[in-house]
Amino acid sequence: MYSDPVRKDRAFVFPGQGAQAVGMGKDLYEQFPTARELYDRADEILGFRLSRLCFEGPEEELQQTRNAQPAIAVTSLALLKVATEVSPQLLERPAFVAGHSLGEYSALVAAGALPFDEAVRLLRIRGELMQAAGEKNPGTMAAVLGLDLTDCEEICREAGAEVCNVNAPGQIVIGGRREAVVRALDYAKARGAVKVIPLSVSGAFHSSLMRPAADGMVQPVATASLADPAVPVVLNVTATPTQDELAIRHELVDQVCRPVQWTKTVEFLGAHGVETFIEFGPGRVLTAIIKRMLRKSTCINVNDAASVRVQLPDG
Repeated sequence: MYSDPVRKDRAFVFPGQGAQAVGMGKDLYEQFPTARELYDRADEILGFRLSRLCFEGPEEELQQTRNAQPAIAVTSLALLKVATEVSPQLLERPAFVAGHSLGEYSALVAAGALPFDEAVRLLRIRGELMQAAGEKNPGTMAAVLGLDLTDCEEICREAGAEVCNVNAPGQIVIGGRREAVVRALDYAKARGAVKVIPLSVSGAFHSSLMRPAADGMVQPVATASLADPAVPVVLNVTATPTQDELAIRHELVDQVCRPVQWTKTVEFLGAHGVETFIEFGPGRVLTAIIKRMLRKSTCINVNDAASVRVQLPDG
């Protein structure tokens, strides 16, 4: 898909769960045949109208983990596909790709490691397994703002909770059994957290409570059609780049029950010369984090039909 040489100053990033919103992708579907093909193909693979769920809801159904995961990825990949079609500069090979949680699947498709059909199928399985693990091991998550990672790790140790997403300095998501998270939030407030925000989720994602879901991913990931990526993918669990198909198979199992190291991912990209970040997907969560962390970076958000014509900085 990409042309050489590599644009060393550019990375593509893809959002995770929580970015979904009823209506996402509708304008894209109506205006671009390429997007229509992807949504129609996803409907065919899944055997139900995921596209209608994206465009019309109902919201509570779209929010369900098993639906939200493929829905966000399909929308992200439709945006990428249309944007590269109407903005040929995007066909220049980026230095890296990265995705937050399920966004890693979108990143793998963008890197040429994972076929679109396989990503949709795997994310539906992943979403179902994570939803089932949340029912088997009930848990919840909460955002802690204004404390550093060391404080959050200590609080979690004391309360019996776990760090789940290290999103940005001073923005950390914790999870675990409900009583442990409630206890951890009390401790966080006592330590001077600026704000604590309980999240409306169906389980403690990226924690040990998701171990049954990780185990359930072993077989689907082992038999999935995967290749070495054409672009280095910065992995969630280690925040290091890889172009190795075997390392990716391990990652897709591990990332279900281990913390998302997004802070380290952004720091890695910044330290390796990335100055332009393009986020493909609903919302603008990653753009906001990156802009806060790397103030001199250029962040471009491609999240609807109006934003697919991308103006990139020269150079």
